[in-house]
Amino acid sequence: MNRTVNLNRPVTIRLWHLLIAAVIVAAGIAGCGAKFSEPFKDAPRAGPTNSAPAQVIEMPDGFNNMATKCDHGFRIWASYHGDGGYGFGFAQPDPACKGK
Repeated sequence: MNRTVNLNRPVTIRLWHLLIAAVIVAAGIAGCGAKFSEPFKDAPRAGPTNSAPAQVIEMPDGFNNMATKCDHGFRIWASYHGDGGYGFGFAQPDPACKGK
């Protein structure tokens, strides 16, 4: 069975095509941004909260940005790349952070 395709035929977009596209877009948007819209999601907090601003280090596109701040004598470093599932976080003793 041989079929030929007529490339000059106009494409017809039906309402159900648009509905399917809208559902896919809505599902994609609903799944994005959970990291930014749900603070304190990853661990319970106890004791005082350090809400001092962090120093942000911006890297060129394609590389992780980082943030650092002092907390109880330690320098805290954190990094992530958008909503990606990778990054790092660590703390190191820092004499400059004593009393902060």
